[in-house]
Amino acid sequence: MLNWYKNLYVGDNAKKKQKKLIRKIDQGAGVIDVYLVTLAVNPANSLEIISANYLLQKPVRRNCPMIVGLCSGYYEAVDLVEQIAKEVYEDTGAMDIRGWLLEKTAREKKRD
Repeated sequence: MLNWYKNLYVGDNAKKKQKKLIRKIDQGAGVIDVYLVTLAVNPANSLEIISANYLLQKPVRRNCPMIVGLCSGYYEAVDLVEQIAKEVYEDTGAMDIRGWLLEKTAREKKRD
């Protein structure tokens, strides 16, 4: 099972079919022009944009980091990363996107 961020960021074009896309990606089906924003594999980086079809490869799927965004189209994914970066900067005054998302996730788990 993939690790989806609880407060998933979703691009405007993907909102209409969000549940369907998530279900297809979870089932391992291919999707056309769908991109995911994930935490970067390298801890020195913050986020990565990958094609959802990249997860059709079992080793990649097994080691996929937390998915924080879902978009229809690459440029929408770039805009979403920009939106996340702005939100982090407005909230903290710094650009530690990875740390901010992980801290937010930890706080949500404590509440549950």
